[in-house]
Amino acid sequence: MLSVTHLKKTYGTGDAAVEAIRDLTVTVEEGEFVCIVGPSGAGKTTLLKCLCGLLSPSSGTVVLDGETVTGPPKAMASVFQDYSRSLMPWFSVARNVDLPLRNKYRSASVREEKVSGALAAVGLESFGSRYPWELSGGMQQRVAIARGLAYEPEILLLDEPFASVDAQTRADLEDLILQVRDTTGVTMLLVTHDIDEAVYLADRVVVMSARPSVVVETVEIDLPRPRDQVGTKSLARFAELRAHVLGLIRHPTGDDLATGVRTNA
Repeated sequence: MLSVTHLKKTYGTGDAAVEAIRDLTVTVEEGEFVCIVGPSGAGKTTLLKCLCGLLSPSSGTVVLDGETVTGPPKAMASVFQDYSRSLMPWFSVARNVDLPLRNKYRSASVREEKVSGALAAVGLESFGSRYPWELSGGMQQRVAIARGLAYEPEILLLDEPFASVDAQTRADLEDLILQVRDTTGVTMLLVTHDIDEAVYLADRVVVMSARPSVVVETVEIDLPRPRDQVGTKSLARFAELRAHVLGLIRHPTGDDLATGVRTNA
């Protein structure tokens, strides 16, 4: 569904140029859940901005469903870390979820149906008339997720969506997003600093190097589904995968950085 080929991004020119991404090649298949991890400053957010058409790559291509991305694609929706800035506090929860739908559906009744379904999917069906400032942080992030789902995208991009909530709420939201993925079949690409989260959620984890970024390795996550916060994270295989990804971030090998892409067995 999504193909990123030899993507490069440099900010500025001449002596002031900063090479953020040197060479990234990533693919995401339809219905797949891919997580991207890497050290701080590795260019993960820059990559997401290139994927959703907010930044133009210096070279390379981003292709979604066979079409080169040159601006925000209609088939894509995004959920960001800072829900407090992405939600309009003067609009109700339902109106916030409805906002992007106004460019897609002219019928108010159709939009109302989509909003109701999305709020139900995240467990907020009775909170449509509330305002964001009346909700907890975790509930506000659920609203942001519902807004992305209501749009019915083919692919949902999530940029550190659970980083601003407490540990228990984060675990609940991780399970929610897995439930939504299983129910809707939407393709998901999530950027996170949390290795446990990436291994718990993903079908594959793409490990980026420090800036200028390349792909160190793409790790296949062969944990059984459905996944469970206690059961899955107690598995010896979970610990092995977590340690492997952590090792790639802390000690990428010279061969990995030279080739740019390597997939483990």
